[in-house]
Amino acid sequence: MEKEINYTAATVKVYHGYGHTHNLVVYGHVLAGKSVGPSQYTNNPILNIIHLTKLFLVKTIPHVQVSLQWEKQKFYSTTEFDGFFKFEWKSDTEVSAGWHKITVNLLNEQNLIVSSGEGKIFVPHSTQYGFISDIDDTVLVSHSANTGKKLRVMFTKNPRSRKTFADVVKFYQLLSLAHTKPDLLNPFFYVSSSEWNLYDDLNEFFKHNGLPKGVFLLNQIKKWYQLLKTGKTKHQGKLMRVTRILEAFPKQRFILLGDNSQSDPEIYVSIANKYPERIVAIYIRNISLEKENFTSKMLNSIQKKEIYTCQFQHTDEAILHAKAIGLIV
Repeated sequence: MEKEINYTAATVKVYHGYGHTHNLVVYGHVLAGKSVGPSQYTNNPILNIIHLTKLFLVKTIPHVQVSLQWEKQKFYSTTEFDGFFKFEWKSDTEVSAGWHKITVNLLNEQNLIVSSGEGKIFVPHSTQYGFISDIDDTVLVSHSANTGKKLRVMFTKNPRSRKTFADVVKFYQLLSLAHTKPDLLNPFFYVSSSEWNLYDDLNEFFKHNGLPKGVFLLNQIKKWYQLLKTGKTKHQGKLMRVTRILEAFPKQRFILLGDNSQSDPEIYVSIANKYPERIVAIYIRNISLEKENFTSKMLNSIQKKEIYTCQFQHTDEAILHAKAIGLIV
């Protein structure tokens, strides 16, 4: 017997979407109960542990109907087994560049709106370049290769006390201005193996540190008993997410940024060989010294030699490389 759904206590969580006039997409979850409030951003490790644990104590609502109103167009979708929903559509009207507010509604059996969530759609300007970046150990110090350190940092720190790598904010701000103007910033897409549970915390981390605003594409939501396996996933999903971005913006060329703690070199080389005319450069942070030679071999295997590659330990090396190839000034 199916458990009765308490629609009035449900939360519609909408994540930043992206696209252009002919291809718009937005994702989200329908969760049971109220969403977890923002962290107190305290240095108290106990409170930080409690906050993180709450993010994984989520209960999702599968197989319920949601709707999206886009100007005069209306679309319907049904949540998957884990409460996840997706809308993908073409706009009847031209969509201007920038951020556009959207609302997703949860419908009951009588097709009445019982809960709503707000989100935004990001339509980039027609700049020359776009940037696709990993997060953990590329931007955010995460110690992915050391489970003990990784969990200690995750559990005891908050989005404002987590550390970026030295000069990474400077580098990304320079990239956002590459061959464009301050009022026409390049688009950023942050594709990570981290779960949707961490979406709000990652947003706060990026905002607090002054990193370029962008769209997050994360991994399947996890439950509390999977908390110790956070960030561990099959990377085929990450490959598919990067591919979707390239296909969504066929007029832009991309720079890929990642690290060698997991599978970024293999994923990015695969993308470069499949879309050689679309990739300008690949930057890999050398987190795992034992993988340094393997990473070099992977980058050297790219069939299209016009694609620039850079494996670096310190961000200033990547900045010098980007200046040398004329990507930034």
